[in-house]
Amino acid sequence: MGSGKSTLGRKLAAALNLTFIDLDTFLEEKYFRTIPQIFAEEGEAEFRKKEQKVLHEVAAFDNVIVATGGGAPCFFDNMDVMNNSGFCIFLDVDTDSLVSRLIHAKTERPIIKGKSPDELHHFIDEMMMKRRPFYEKAHHIIKGNEIKPEQVISLLSFGND
Repeated sequence: MGSGKSTLGRKLAAALNLTFIDLDTFLEEKYFRTIPQIFAEEGEAEFRKKEQKVLHEVAAFDNVIVATGGGAPCFFDNMDVMNNSGFCIFLDVDTDSLVSRLIHAKTERPIIKGKSPDELHHFIDEMMMKRRPFYEKAHHIIKGNEIKPEQVISLLSFGND
């Protein structure tokens, strides 16, 4: 959350003339409800099943760049599906940058609503401790706070040599 997956994904898709898919948006459009509505009405377990289903669906698409929600790699076989379906990248952004981005974000995220900067910092550190082992299974890890499409394109070019 807040790492820049969607922003970078859109820019990268435009630069490579590919289609961009935000998995959360794809899921919301498929089920005609927002993610917060699904969480509230059905709970996290049902949301994660829906998320897995749409991940498997988009994994079969060609010529796409997909940005998943931050929890997607951490459930079921999702990380394996991602790695087996394409070139998977973990955007490793430091906690201070994530806090700053999320505090100033225009989009409201129910999971962090009402948290102070200190509470948000603690929450992110806790989530990353749980999620990092899944994220680190990605083909590549890019560390930094201002990751550019060119950095990813150079990885893709290197990977094809």
